[in-house]
Amino acid sequence: MADIWLATDKDQQTYALRRLHDDLRSDSTARKRFLQGCEVLSKIHNHDCVIGYFGHGKIEGTLYLLMEYVEGSNLKLMYSEHDPVLLENVGNILIDMATALEHVHESGFMHLDFKPENVLVTRNASVRLADFDLALPIPKSPKKLDKNPGTPAYMSPEQLQHEPVDQRADIFAFGVSAYELLTNYKPFPGETPAEILGRQLDRSGFVNPRQHNPDLPLNLEKLILKCLQQDPDKRYLFMGVLLHDLKTALYV
Repeated sequence: MADIWLATDKDQQTYALRRLHDDLRSDSTARKRFLQGCEVLSKIHNHDCVIGYFGHGKIEGTLYLLMEYVEGSNLKLMYSEHDPVLLENVGNILIDMATALEHVHESGFMHLDFKPENVLVTRNASVRLADFDLALPIPKSPKKLDKNPGTPAYMSPEQLQHEPVDQRADIFAFGVSAYELLTNYKPFPGETPAEILGRQLDRSGFVNPRQHNPDLPLNLEKLILKCLQQDPDKRYLFMGVLLHDLKTALYV
């Protein structure tokens, strides 16, 4: 939806400048999502595990967001390239991912597009959660979304079925991401949303994480399996509780 440019100011300070694609300037949905992401980030950015925010507005009619420049890569690329930074720091990265999501939730928002691609990692393994275009306020009770954007591989069953959602959809996405990073497999593989949903609902072919990676602590497997429960009521309700259990499982 946008290009990312490296920008420098007169003092040679570097930033990441995100600009909406020119062909989307008249697309009301794209503009709304872009601005929504800017507004959410402006309210929650003051945290070590969330991408820094410096401002947003228009340049010659084109929407932009000025952010912290992170010298590193996103987790999707690191995972595909078997980056040693990820391999050597995966436990700390998982904790920082959970910490970032806890902050988002405690700030009153659900991310709704949590996935490795939206997690930036510096060369010293510091994490920054990014891309809040789909983020929405956490409802008092699960709420059906007007539209259903997102990335199917990381979406919860209730999202894929267009049912009411709340922050527990993010907790499911965290479970998918953790499973993938620790096993090199997706828990519910599929080429289409319908195929992914079918695997989520019919667990007969589901493989527990420790079958892929016997070195995983048993409590870490239990945590991931709880995140991946089909029924939201059986998942963690709060990221803070998940984070506590994650640190315990990783002996932190």
